[in-house]
Amino acid sequence: MTIHLEEDGETCRLAIEGEMSIYEAADHKNGLFERLEGCREMVLDLSGVGELDSAGLQLLLMLKREAEAGGKRLQLVNHSQAVYAVLELLKMEQHFGDPMVIPAEWRTP
Repeated sequence: MTIHLEEDGETCRLAIEGEMSIYEAADHKNGLFERLEGCREMVLDLSGVGELDSAGLQLLLMLKREAEAGGKRLQLVNHSQAVYAVLELLKMEQHFGDPMVIPAEWRTP
């Protein structure tokens, strides 16, 4: 997993590329939480995520909880097909409160 950072005032924009798996999530957890601490709003661009497992999802859930507890905003944008598939499977598409633009071919019948 690679994370590209762009800061704009109090907003941190992070583009995540690669796998959000058990190994990658553990390696990047502390860095993501430290980054969240330093900004008022965190925007995670998930368009480059090729795989999301339960550890990666848990990391996103923990970031959301931490952001809410600190009065901050966490926004997930540009969900990849891999991210959407996991959220859809677990019926969590609306959990993060962010709009999801999903091509029709990604949806299961």
